[in-house]
Amino acid sequence: MATKQSEPVTVISLRKLNLETPESQPKESKTFTVEDAVETIGFGRFHIALFLIMGSTGVVEAMEIMLIAVVSPVIRCEWQLENWQVALVTTMVFFGYMVFSILFGLLADRYGRWKILLISFLWGAYFSLLTSFSPSYIWFVFLRTMVGCGVSGHAQGLIIKTEFLPTKYRGYMLPLSQVFWLAGSLLIIGLASVVIPTIGWRWLIRIASIPGIILILAFKFIPESARFNVSTGNTQAALATLQHIAKMNRSVMPEGKLVEPILEKRGRFADLLDAKYLRTTLQIWVIWLGISFAYYGVILASAELLERDLVCGSGARSESQAEVAVTLPDTEESRSPCRCHVFAPSDYRTMIISTAGEIALNPLNILGINFLGRRLSLSITMGCTALFFLLLNICTSSAGLIGFLFMLRALVAANFNTIYIYTAEVYPTMMRALGMGTSGSLCRIGAMVAPFISQVLINASLLGALCLFSSVCVVCAISAFTLPIETKGRALQAIAVRNKFLDPRWNSSCPECRISKLKFKRI
Repeated sequence: MATKQSEPVTVISLRKLNLETPESQPKESKTFTVEDAVETIGFGRFHIALFLIMGSTGVVEAMEIMLIAVVSPVIRCEWQLENWQVALVTTMVFFGYMVFSILFGLLADRYGRWKILLISFLWGAYFSLLTSFSPSYIWFVFLRTMVGCGVSGHAQGLIIKTEFLPTKYRGYMLPLSQVFWLAGSLLIIGLASVVIPTIGWRWLIRIASIPGIILILAFKFIPESARFNVSTGNTQAALATLQHIAKMNRSVMPEGKLVEPILEKRGRFADLLDAKYLRTTLQIWVIWLGISFAYYGVILASAELLERDLVCGSGARSESQAEVAVTLPDTEESRSPCRCHVFAPSDYRTMIISTAGEIALNPLNILGINFLGRRLSLSITMGCTALFFLLLNICTSSAGLIGFLFMLRALVAANFNTIYIYTAEVYPTMMRALGMGTSGSLCRIGAMVAPFISQVLINASLLGALCLFSSVCVVCAISAFTLPIETKGRALQAIAVRNKFLDPRWNSSCPECRISKLKFKRI
C-alpha cells in the first residue's frame, strides 16, 4: 500500500513542475528581427517613395557617365586630340570610380549608407560644375576623374532600397530601377542634340548637374537603413524607422521586442575572402569586370561606329555625314593628326533608339530572375551578349546596325540588373556595402580598358575588338552558371551564417537559440 500511495504524489509533483516551467519564460516568446518587421509591414507608400528617390540616383549616374560619349567628338575637335587621349578621359573617370568604390564601401559599412550617399552626391555635383570651366584637356581629365570618385558612392542608393524591400518584391522592384538609368541616358543624349550645336558642351555639363542638386534635397525623406542601425547597436533608431514605415504604409509592426545581433566587426575586407564567401566573391568580381567591359564597350563602340562609319570596316564616312565635318580656322585641321567630326542629327537618333533598348528586355529579365533564378538568368543573357557582339561584324545596313546595337544594349542592361541584385542579396549586412563597393571597383577595371578597345583597337581591327568582347562575355556566362549560392527567395542575412543556429530565418521561431549563441541588444 505504501508503494501505491507514493505514486500519485510523484505524478502531482511532476505536473506542478510542468505547469511552472512555461510561466517562467513568458518574456522570451515575443521577439522579432528587422527581417521579420520588413516582411510583416509589407510593401506600401514608403517603398514607392523609396523607389522613386533612390531610383533617381540612376538618372544622375547615367547622365554623368553617358556625358563622355556625347562630348568626346566635340572635345576631340576643340583640343585636337588623338584617339588614345579621348579614350584616356573615360579611363580616368572609371579610375576614380574604382578607387573610391572601395573607400565608400568601407565607410558605408562603418558610418552608414545614407551619409555616404549624401557625401557622394555633393562631391559629384561640385566637381561636375567645375568641369564646365576646364581651361584645358589636362584640367578636363582631372576634374572628370573627381566626378568619377563621387559617382562611385551612388551604389549606396541601391543598398538602401535592397535592405528596405520585402523579399518577394526585390526581384521585381530592383530590375525596374533600370528605367531610371534609361531616363538619364536618353535625357543626356536629347540635351546634347540641342545644347551642343547651340550654346556648347560646357553648358551641357552645367545643365546635367541640375538633377543631382535637386535630388540632394529629396534625401531627407529617406531614413538610414534599419538593418545598418541594428548592426551598430542603435536599435532605438531602427525601431523608430520601422514604426515610421509601418505608419506610412498603414500597416502594423510585429508583436514583441526588436532583437538583433550587435556586429562588433563590420566592413572588413578579410570577410569577403572568408572560406564561406571566397569562391562567390572571386566569381562575382570576374562577372562584374566582364559586364562592365561589355556594357561600356557597347556604349563607346556605338559612338565610334557612328562617328567613323566602321560598320563594314570602312574608315570613310558617307557624303551625308561628311557634311557635318567641322572646319577649323587657319587650316588647323590639316595640321591636326585627328579627324574632326561631330554627330549629325541622325547619329543622335540612332543613339536614342539603341539606348531605348536597355528597357526592352526588362519584362523578360524580371521573369527570368524570379522564375529561373539569378544565376541561370545571368548566364543566359551573358551568352546572348557574346553572340550579338559577333553579329556586329556583319556588313549590314544602317537599320541592321541599329537593330544589333538595340539588342546589345538590352542584353548588357539585363546583365547589370541581375548582378546588382545578386551582389546585394548574397552578402550579409555586416559587409554588404563593402561587397558592393569592391565589386564596383573591380567592375571599373573593365570600364577603364573598354575605351582602348572601343575607341583605339576597333580602328585597327573591328573583328579583333568584337571577338575580345565576345570572349569575355563567354567567360562571364560560365562563371555565372557555376556560382555556388542562389539568392532567389532567400532572406537577407544579417551576419555570415555558418550553421542553422545562426540563420535568422531558422531562429526567428526560436529566440532562446539566438540569445544563447550571440550577443543581443533589446529595446
